[in-house]
Amino acid sequence: MTIDMIPGSSGRIDAGDDKKITYFSNKYVLGLTVVAGIGGLLFGYDTGVISGALLYIRDDFDAVDQSSFLQETIVSMALLGAMIGAAGGGWLNDVQGRKSATLIADVIFALGSFVMAAAPDPYVLIFGRLLVGLGVGIASVTAPMYIAEAAPSEIRGGLVSTNVLMITGGQFLSYLVNLGFTQVRGTWRWMLGIAAVPAILQFALMLFLPESPRWLYKNKSSSEAIATLSKIYDPDRLNDELQHLSAALEEERRGRNSVRYRDVFRIKEIRLAFMAGAGLQAFQQFTGINTVMYYSPTIVQMAGFGSNELALQLSLIVALMNAAGTVVGIYLIDHVGRRKLALSSLTGVILSLVLLSVAFFLESSGHTNIGWVAVLGLVLYISSFAPGMGPVPWTVNSEIYSELYRGTCGGMAATVNWVSNLIVAQSFLSVADAVGTGLTFAILAVIAVAAVVFVLMFVPETKGLTFEEVEKLWRERARGRSNGAEKSLLEDDET
Repeated sequence: MTIDMIPGSSGRIDAGDDKKITYFSNKYVLGLTVVAGIGGLLFGYDTGVISGALLYIRDDFDAVDQSSFLQETIVSMALLGAMIGAAGGGWLNDVQGRKSATLIADVIFALGSFVMAAAPDPYVLIFGRLLVGLGVGIASVTAPMYIAEAAPSEIRGGLVSTNVLMITGGQFLSYLVNLGFTQVRGTWRWMLGIAAVPAILQFALMLFLPESPRWLYKNKSSSEAIATLSKIYDPDRLNDELQHLSAALEEERRGRNSVRYRDVFRIKEIRLAFMAGAGLQAFQQFTGINTVMYYSPTIVQMAGFGSNELALQLSLIVALMNAAGTVVGIYLIDHVGRRKLALSSLTGVILSLVLLSVAFFLESSGHTNIGWVAVLGLVLYISSFAPGMGPVPWTVNSEIYSELYRGTCGGMAATVNWVSNLIVAQSFLSVADAVGTGLTFAILAVIAVAAVVFVLMFVPETKGLTFEEVEKLWRERARGRSNGAEKSLLEDDET
């Protein structure tokens, strides 16, 4: 067996090797991925469950029913908490490690779930939403990073995308829970409180799992890192991996000893990487995904389907399509590549947003029986978005930053995602009221066109590249030699 020797990290097995690594070939790595991905499940569940729970919270608290501001605050407080959690999550990961950060997130999330379930008034409920958001924000940074650092480069994209599958699965689960508890006493308390169960489960399972081997090797114990890596790689490749880690650590020690936020913008290669990662996170939200996920029942009713039950059922189909599309993305991301997948995804998103825009323009012009066109547009949107723009931003952000800046930049980029999420969630209905739903979707389509231009200009292909090859790619881009360097690395990957 021969291994591609590039100083830094995971070597790559030659294409002709009989021991080629596949998604299911190492049950240990897959197990780490699934357990870490429970953080994504919490992420998805929390973003989806509040839409149904809020209906019953209004029934219990007159103050909430009479105040749109309180309703918006209950929904948005989790997003504010997630922004804070993501901003601090990068630092927490660098200082305490990925495993410890996950455990802390679980404790905060479970505590927040219990506070919400027992809330005697809307203000305690809002505090519980803030706690849950903090846990979600930390998990949104930690899970992709933990998975990426334990994953062989050949299947890193698929494994990190599994975390996105858990997010979409959590959203689908929240819709099912909303329907399942509609006839149960204390409806919304069960909806919000049951979220503590997966947090407790993940906490228990994480106690038996190792810290990220890359973090261990750098910060704590090389022997523990070797023990973990030996369960991931065969002996030959393990030796190569350790050589790369040792070389990377030595180079880092000769460089900076501390991370400064201003360096993210001062050092050109770090700045270029962060711009690509943060831009993808922003466009993921500004192309309308959470408009669809948060407000799909409302959109369905706007399209002429007045029944609450029918709107929830159709929204459940949208959530199922989101999860199913992510499964497709897990396969495609390491075969087609991140960049091509994002571009094809955005093409479908543009077409579906145009279809939605046309449907609502026709509806506002007095045309009847066009509601199903809007529903078709929603389904096409999810079918296009889920395999590409769902997993690609999280995957790219887990792999494009150097070891020294991975936690800091990952946390900053995740914060951009949550800020963008909040802006979209808070503005969609107001913009739709002001200019009309048809024009609102047309605006989103224009943003999606801008996203295509952004990906073409600023996002390189990282399929199959090791962490150190990606670092080399950014260094070459910073020196103005991006095309040749990128082409060379990709050609090496294919041979």
